[in-house]
Amino acid sequence: MASGSGAAPKGAAGARSATLKRCLDVLRDASNDSEQFAALLLVTKAVKAGEVDSKTRRQIFDAIGFTFPNRLLTSREPPSGCPEHTFRALGLTLLACFCTDPELAGHSQILNKIPTFNDVLVSPCDPDSTSMIDDAYQCLTAVMATPRGPRELVTKGTVAALCHAYVNGNYGSDRALTLLLGLLAVAEAKCWQRDAQHLLAVLSKLTEEFLKAEDMTKFELCELLPRFIPLSSPLTRDSKGSECLHRIYEGLAKILGSKLSHSQRDPALKLAACLMQACGPEWIPAGSTGSKFLALLVNLACVEVRLTLEEPDPMETERKKEVVTACYVLMEMGIQECLKEEESLLEEAQKMQLIRIMEEACGAIIYYLRQVTEEELQDPFVFASVRILGAWLAEETSALKQEICKLLPFLVRYAKKLFNSGTAKGLPQADRVQASTEGSVLPQDALRFLLPGFCHLTAEDRPREILISEGAPALLCDYFLCQWKVLTSEPGSLAPLTSTEMSLQTACGIFLNLVVTAPDLIRQEKTFCSLMDTLLKALPFLLPQKDHLVLAANVATLGLMMARVLASSAVLQGTPSAKEFFGATIRFLSEAHTAQADPSSHQLALAVSPAYASAWGDIGELWFLGMQALAGCVPLFPWLPQAVLQARWLEALSEVLARVAPASVDFELVAAFQGVLVELARASKPCREVILSHHGEEWANLYGMAALEQCLSEQ
Repeated sequence: MASGSGAAPKGAAGARSATLKRCLDVLRDASNDSEQFAALLLVTKAVKAGEVDSKTRRQIFDAIGFTFPNRLLTSREPPSGCPEHTFRALGLTLLACFCTDPELAGHSQILNKIPTFNDVLVSPCDPDSTSMIDDAYQCLTAVMATPRGPRELVTKGTVAALCHAYVNGNYGSDRALTLLLGLLAVAEAKCWQRDAQHLLAVLSKLTEEFLKAEDMTKFELCELLPRFIPLSSPLTRDSKGSECLHRIYEGLAKILGSKLSHSQRDPALKLAACLMQACGPEWIPAGSTGSKFLALLVNLACVEVRLTLEEPDPMETERKKEVVTACYVLMEMGIQECLKEEESLLEEAQKMQLIRIMEEACGAIIYYLRQVTEEELQDPFVFASVRILGAWLAEETSALKQEICKLLPFLVRYAKKLFNSGTAKGLPQADRVQASTEGSVLPQDALRFLLPGFCHLTAEDRPREILISEGAPALLCDYFLCQWKVLTSEPGSLAPLTSTEMSLQTACGIFLNLVVTAPDLIRQEKTFCSLMDTLLKALPFLLPQKDHLVLAANVATLGLMMARVLASSAVLQGTPSAKEFFGATIRFLSEAHTAQADPSSHQLALAVSPAYASAWGDIGELWFLGMQALAGCVPLFPWLPQAVLQARWLEALSEVLARVAPASVDFELVAAFQGVLVELARASKPCREVILSHHGEEWANLYGMAALEQCLSEQ
């Protein structure tokens, strides 16, 4: 019996192979279309496409080629007594057979048929045409698996056809959805760019089902919906998209307001996090209902973080990494909402409660990160944990102070490892920066997220000592130099504000803290000489650029502060780059104020220049610090007064002070001007003479500049 049962299939296969061989012989020898058509019918009857091995498939293709299937697809005259789509169905069956060969699936003759496959999906379906639809789906699925396939499908209208098939519930609509998900996974931006309205129709259908569902379908849709939430094209821009978002909000509110198991809550949290990433909090309605919902979301996220990361079982932590990463997104949105003074969704009492809860969650994150081993450093979850902790440290460093200090050595080592591994692979070009204004120049740029927290921490003694002992200053110098190369790698003018520019500004803040609190470190650490050299060249490049005044102010002020400490450095000894830097600095400082009409007094008043006005909130303190630093530099660089004279700043300042109402110049400004003027008058006789020749003694007396008056009166 056993031998008989094994022989039957073998015999059947042999018979089928012999029949197929005879059919192929007929195909090759056919003298007209009728003979070839008869042989093709025998081929399709002899074997189904899915049962053909690669060798036989090639034999069929070699015997038929593409020419005859192409003619079948375009023929409109079926044989007598046959359905009208007989030839078309036969052509599709042959192409479906060919498409099971990956090499043939990517052939231009197949790619050119994509519009035909699309037409089959959207055409009215009758019982006789289901096999055609199956073949069309098989062809499209095979094309998508080829290198050129996804791009060809998107450009040739397959997304619209699949959306139509799914929304209308056509035969095979489940396969349409599967193909759509595949295309969105590899070409989301292009899909939404070309077929937004069709995709919105699918999303609308899914969100309607999500809102109505009262069974496990609701939780299955929680898993599916994020695939249809575009990051590239915010749904809030479209009324139909906004309607979809509101339905998701209502559905999530029902879910999260119920008693759920973890397996039910986790997909809901991931869906909420996806919406936060794509749309911010705009999908949550204003008012008490929305504020309660957001508070609940952040609260649940923090609880999930604590339960998972304080869990002693590593396997449980491993299993929950995806949902905890989603919770981090919700926490970050909670941090941002708690910081808003205006138009926040949260009430003050809710903010206070959430800050306390988020602090506890951050404590759990610190606990987890302290357990991370060397082998786990490349784990994306570790990066996500460092990122959210960085977001917390950017706003709050007073809480958890001891725990943070204990973690700082790990954070520095981690950031250093990622930075070194990223730069070792070569500096990416600017066009590889992910999402241009949001991306990072390194594959996993942990420093970008830690910089704001480090800026706060370097202002405090204990954390600063730890950061210095762990080598953070040298790392930050190297990082600054790397970021500067990226920022200036694009030809022509700089792009609008990017994360790279923000990182450079924050790094300047850290270095300013170190210059003030640890000047010996600046002198001893060799990388600061390289940083100084870069700053000297950076400011003359930055200052003429439009919309980059904040970074220019940071570079100017940091350069001046460092120049006082590194005055003996060779690069500052009257070199062309040093003179260009100080010339640019004088221009930055001297052009910040101007005389403007004061409507209330009909007099001229000293005011911030229009070009500086919009950025003054960010650069005002830097300007005052820069004036103080410039005054300190004058005695250290004998050639500096000559640079001031060349810029004719003294004449311009004397003229402005003589014209404006003294009451319009506040005490802090008077002190800033006096500090620089006194040092110039002391260090340079020509400077002193210019001040005197422009009635310096008179306006010095008028503004209460006693130190300048005394200096000018001395012989």
